[in-house]
Amino acid sequence: MPRPIQATIHTTALRHNLERCRAGAPDAKVWAIVKANAYGHGIERVFEGLRSADGFALLDLEEAQRIRSLGWRGPILLLEGCFEPRDLELCSRLGLWHTIHCNEQIDWLAAHKTHEPHRVFLKMNSGMNRLGFKPASYRSAWVRLNALTQVQEISLMTHFSDADAKRFGQDGIAHQLAAFNEATQDLPGERSLSNSAATLRYSAQDLRTDWIRPGIAQYGSSTDYPEHNSAHWQLQPAMTLAAKIIATQDLAAADSIGYGSAYVAEQPMRIGIVACGYADGYPRIASGSNAKGTPVLIGGQRSRTVGRVSMDMITVDLTNLPQAGIGTEVTLWGRAASGAVLSIDEVAACAQTVGYELMCALAQRVPVVVD
Repeated sequence: MPRPIQATIHTTALRHNLERCRAGAPDAKVWAIVKANAYGHGIERVFEGLRSADGFALLDLEEAQRIRSLGWRGPILLLEGCFEPRDLELCSRLGLWHTIHCNEQIDWLAAHKTHEPHRVFLKMNSGMNRLGFKPASYRSAWVRLNALTQVQEISLMTHFSDADAKRFGQDGIAHQLAAFNEATQDLPGERSLSNSAATLRYSAQDLRTDWIRPGIAQYGSSTDYPEHNSAHWQLQPAMTLAAKIIATQDLAAADSIGYGSAYVAEQPMRIGIVACGYADGYPRIASGSNAKGTPVLIGGQRSRTVGRVSMDMITVDLTNLPQAGIGTEVTLWGRAASGAVLSIDEVAACAQTVGYELMCALAQRVPVVVD
C-alpha cells in the first residue's frame, strides 16, 4: 500500500473564504491570488473553488497559460508585470493585464507592436520599498502610459506593508494610504489597494478600492496571527495535511527520543511514530523539546510532537490517548475527520515561521486529493 500520508484541498473552504473576503468589500471586484502554484495548493486543484472570483492574479506566464487552459476567459493580472520585452507578445496573445512598476516596462510597452491595446496596473511604491514608482514620480509615469496607443486603460495600485499590524505604534496603513491618495488625486482609473489583511481589518469604503487582492485569506490562514486566529476571521482551512501512526514505542523515564536526544521522557510514556517528515514539507525546526512541542490532532484529539522532526517521520505523545495505535489518523494541520481544526498558523508559529511557508513547502511526493 502507499505510504500513509495525504494532503486534501477543500473546495468548499476555498469558496467560503473567497466569499468571506468579498463580504469585506462588497462593492469591489476580487482578484483570486494564485501565485506560487496557488500558495502550494495547486492551480488546477483550486480553480473550481475560486472560479467565482472576478479575475486571477499571479506572477508568471506559465501560470497564466495554465489558467487559460482551464477555460478561464476573464481577467488575468501579472502582479510583477513583464520581466523582458518579449513577454508582451504572450500578454497580447492571452489577453493578460499586467503591472507596470518601472520605467523600463514603459519603454518595452512603447516599443511593442500590438493590435489590441493593453490593460495595465500602474504600481506605486507608497512605502513598501519593493516595486513601484515613488509618489513624486507616479503622475509622470501615468502621463507616459496614457500617451501610448498600446495602452487601453490604466488602473492604480499599491501594496500595504503593515496592514496586519501597527507600524511604529501607529495605524499600519495610514502613511501609505495618505501618500497614495495625494499622488493619485484626480487621476482616473480603478484602484486596487487591499491585500488580505486590509480586506479583513479595514473598511473598503475608507480605502476606496475597486479591486481587492486577497491572497492568504483565501486559503484559510489568518493575516495577523497570533493577535487573531483564522476562526476569528471566519476562515476555513483550504488544506489538510494528514498521516497515520506506523509504529508505537513504550518508554521508561530518562529514555530519549530521536536525533540529538532532543526530548527525554520525564516519566513512563507511550509515543507514536507518524509517516511524515521534513521531506514531506513538515518544518524540521518545529519544536519537539521537553519545554514545548508542536500541536497535532491524533484521532481528532489534541496532542504534541516530541523529539526532532526526521526526514520521513515525526514522533507524537500518545500517553493520554490509549485508543490511538497503528493506523490512527494524525492531522498535522487542517481539519481532522472528526471536524476538529488545527490551524496551520499555530503549527507555523512553533516553527518560527508563517502559514504561507508551510503551504508552499508541501513536497511533491505527498499525494494530494481534492474534495
